[in-house]
Amino acid sequence: MNSENNNPLQLDAEGHLQDHNDWSPKVAQTLADTLKVTLTDEHLHILEQVRGFHAQFNHPPATSPLIKYLKKQLPYADIIKQKLQRLFNTGLVARHVNRLAGLPKPPNCL
Repeated sequence: MNSENNNPLQLDAEGHLQDHNDWSPKVAQTLADTLKVTLTDEHLHILEQVRGFHAQFNHPPATSPLIKYLKKQLPYADIIKQKLQRLFNTGLVARHVNRLAGLPKPPNCL
């Protein structure tokens, strides 16, 4: 990771990690700070599953596939869009959940 300009993260113009392999829970918290979110174990379980989706399908998930995948992987978590919006303090669920998971923006996001 680059430590120039007191910014150790190499981000693209939209705040996504340039290399998803640089991700860690600490990096996720740094990214979450931009949304004024303190990550809990629940957040981290979700982010790890988002990374699992990316590893399995080789692309970051859009909102609907993300929710469907999370419901299957975390059935006890009662995942719905509104819960993700509340947890991650954003209406742009797929965009920011992928960003906090260290992944690129999904192709269909504005």
